Amino acid sequence: MTSIDLSRRGLLRLSGLALAAGIAGCTTTPRIAGTPSDGEDETARVLPLVNQLRAKNGLPPLAIDPAASNAALFQAKRMASAGKMAHLMGMTDSFGARVKASGVRLPAAENIASGQQSVDAVVTAWINSPHHLENMLGRYDGLGVAVAHNASSRNLPYWAMVLSS
Repeated sequence: MTSIDLSRRGLLRLSGLALAAGIAGCTTTPRIAGTPSDGEDETARVLPLVNQLRAKNGLPPLAIDPAASNAALFQAKRMASAGKMAHLMGMTDSFGARVKASGVRLPAAENIASGQQSVDAVVTAWINSPHHLENMLGRYDGLGVAVAHNASSRNLPYWAMVLSS
């Protein structure tokens, strides 16, 4: 009977270690080996398209928000560096804390995309997605949009849009 208890105890210890290792693996986002991502501010090219959409829906235009542009560039670059499209990277990530650290006025929203080769293509993709469209038609005043690429991830474009109040 004691050997069974020891086996169970040992199994529980191994299970606990495996769980801890799994959780630790989830808290960081691996960077793709190779060159870091480069990014471009695309706000000036996207703004007229978004404002045209908003005008068709009886909404006031957005303005370029430098803080939102910086937040979008940061997000696009980190997605490209990780080779992963995601709003949150790791268990401790927080959208609110991330955009607030960039000086973005809250409330705020974020649209992301990957693979679109042009401004027109990414805006069309966001328009065709109900949740992304809802963000673009939301009660926001400012806009920032960026795209980033990473040679190690086949130069796939990673896009981020941040809408600010």
